[in-house]
Amino acid sequence: QAQLVESGGGLVQAGGSLRLSCVASGRTFSSADMGWFRQAPGKEREFVAVINWDGDSADYASSVKGRFTISRDNAKNTVYLQMNSLKPEDTAVYYCAASILSMPKTAGQYGAWGQGTQVTVSS
Repeated sequence: QAQLVESGGGLVQAGGSLRLSCVASGRTFSSADMGWFRQAPGKEREFVAVINWDGDSADYASSVKGRFTISRDNAKNTVYLQMNSLKPEDTAVYYCAASILSMPKTAGQYGAWGQGTQVTVSS
C-alpha cells in the first residue's frame, strides 16, 4: 500500500498563495488517481481536487475552481496542489489520497491517505 507524505502547509494572509506537495512511496503511484481533501474543525472531510493517473484530466470542488490547480509528476512520485487567492474559509488540514478508481470524489473511494498538512489563512 502506498504511503503518502504531505508538506507545504503554513500560515498565509488572505489573497496569498501556497503550494502543497504529496510524495508517495511504492510503485503504484503512477497508476493511481490522486486526490486532495480538506477538513476544517468541526466539519466533515471534503473533496477539493482530483487528477487522473497520467495527469491529463482533473476536477475540482466548485469552491476552489479557478483558484486551485492540481498537478502531478510521476517521475517524482509527487502530486501538487497550487492554491492561489486564498480565503479564510480555505483554512483546514489538507490531505492527499490515492485511489485505484477513476476520478473519485468521495473519501470512501480512496485507499491510502497522508497524515495531513495544516493550512491557515488569516483575514
